[in-house]
Amino acid sequence: MYGEESHWFATEVGNPVHLLIAAAGSGRRMGANGNKLLLPLAGRPLLAWTLEAALACGAISWIGVVGQPVDAGAIAALVAEVRQGSTARSPLAPVVWIVGGDTRQDSVRLGLAALPADAKQVLIHDGARCLVEPELLQRCCAALGAATLAGAGIIAATPVTDTIKEVGEGGRVKGTPDRSLLWAAQTPQGFAVGPLRQAHAKAEAQGWTVTDDAALFERLGWPVHVLEAPPSNIKVTTPFDLTVAEAVLKTRGSWAPQPGPGPSACR
Repeated sequence: MYGEESHWFATEVGNPVHLLIAAAGSGRRMGANGNKLLLPLAGRPLLAWTLEAALACGAISWIGVVGQPVDAGAIAALVAEVRQGSTARSPLAPVVWIVGGDTRQDSVRLGLAALPADAKQVLIHDGARCLVEPELLQRCCAALGAATLAGAGIIAATPVTDTIKEVGEGGRVKGTPDRSLLWAAQTPQGFAVGPLRQAHAKAEAQGWTVTDDAALFERLGWPVHVLEAPPSNIKVTTPFDLTVAEAVLKTRGSWAPQPGPGPSACR
């Protein structure tokens, strides 16, 4: 563990929010060897920007970084550097290293198992969404309290602006979904810890494979609500995304500390 335990920062219903950052990113589509989250972005590792935003969010009381053993040393050094240079709240949330699995789904399941015993609410965030801002994390934390009381999850998402085609064999278009009903799912995604653990256990037992945690809630018939995110909350996957991310970061100043939960915009 890096840093001291702190449970000062809570949601409106009184439970601290724990954050798991999925940080085992492959560099395959980036054309890089090793973890893409350790690639340089605007003068520092990509993951450093994600972690800095998380540390600046006052509603997050604990952070777990889930990755592969080969990256443990590099990420430990990165965490120490970001914490030392942080001008956000004091004390900073503790940051814990968690060994992940072969897939993102496995890594989240292992991250959930490593949460502190008192964890009730959790946000899951992709480390590659390095443009996330403390304000979005804050809004997710604020919305999470009410959502979990209602048995629901929340996800950051943006309305789709392109026309989407469903395509079948041979590239033939099968249909055009109503764009007004479509949202692009992102992270953070927030849930009550118990139900999300239950959903992952069910998925492991049944052999379900999903690309985000909300899909597990959906399979079980549990409600999930969207919280609108800014268009900049992209997942850095390709060299082009790196160029976009660097351009966005150049327009921003330092993170402003966010001391408490912000307003909910859950749909």
